[in-house]
Amino acid sequence: MSVSPQDVEKVALLARLAISESDLPEVTERFGRVLGLVDELNTIDTETVVPMSNPHDMHQRLRPDAVTRQNNRENLMASAPAQDQGYFLVPKVID
Repeated sequence: MSVSPQDVEKVALLARLAISESDLPEVTERFGRVLGLVDELNTIDTETVVPMSNPHDMHQRLRPDAVTRQNNRENLMASAPAQDQGYFLVPKVID
């Protein structure tokens, strides 16, 4: 695909990238190669391909959502230097 240095400069401006004048020819050539690969991918027939969310044929193994330990708030709050109604109290750090 044909890409001009002006195209690269416009994309760099939109992406907030700084490209020096000395690097512009190389970046233009590399950008053109990337767009050429995208054009090549667009020529592939994907009409018979079923959409998928993951290329691997597996399911995510999850543990059962079950309570393993009971909440023991009194023991947890025992070491707190200050507490109120089951909440930790901390000193104010922002005025």
